[in-house]
Amino acid sequence: MTTGTSRADANRRRILDVALAELLRDPDASMDQIARAAGVVRRTVYGHFPSREALISTLVDEAVEALSAAHAAGREDVREPAEAVACSVLAVWEIADRYRLLVALAQRTVTMQGIRERLAPVRKESIGLLQRGLDDGVFSSPLPAPALAYVHEQMLFAVMEAVNDGLLTAQEAGRCAAVTVLTAAGVPASKATALVAKLNA
Repeated sequence: MTTGTSRADANRRRILDVALAELLRDPDASMDQIARAAGVVRRTVYGHFPSREALISTLVDEAVEALSAAHAAGREDVREPAEAVACSVLAVWEIADRYRLLVALAQRTVTMQGIRERLAPVRKESIGLLQRGLDDGVFSSPLPAPALAYVHEQMLFAVMEAVNDGLLTAQEAGRCAAVTVLTAAGVPASKATALVAKLNA
C-alpha cells in the first residue's frame, strides 16, 4: 500500500469519525462544518463522499455493521431463547445509543426501507431465535416469527426516538427495550423484568 493510499484511508476514516460526532451534535451540520471540524478542505470531503447523503449512508452502513456484531456477540453461548433475546437487545442498545440520533437523521435521507434492507442479516438471526422460542413454548405470539421480528425491530427504533425526544433517559432505555421486546414475545412482564434485571446487574 502506498503512502498516498494510506493517507487517503486515514483521511476518510477521520472524516467519518468527525462527521458522526458533528451530526450527533448538530443533525443539520453541513459538509463545510464537517470539513472544518476534520481539519481538511471541503474538496477533500467531497473527494471521498460525493454528497452529504452519501456520507450519511456510509455512516449508517457502519452503524448497521456495529449493531450486527453486537447482536451476535450478545447472544453468543446463550442457549435459552428469552435470555438470548434479552442479551442481544442489551448488547445492541450499548451500540445503538451512540447511533440513535444518526438513525433519526438517516430516516430523512436513507429512508426506513433502506435501513430495513441493511438490517436483513440481523433480522434473519432474530427470526431463527424467535422461532426456536415459539417452538419451545418460551414465547407466545399470534404473529409468526418473521412478523414478530419486524415488530421487535420497530420497537427498538421507537425506543431510540423516545430517547431522542426526551421521553426516556438513555440510561434506562436499554433495560426498558429488553423488557418490552420480551413482553411483546409473550414473556410475562414480571419474568421479563426479573430476567433483564439479573442480566443487567
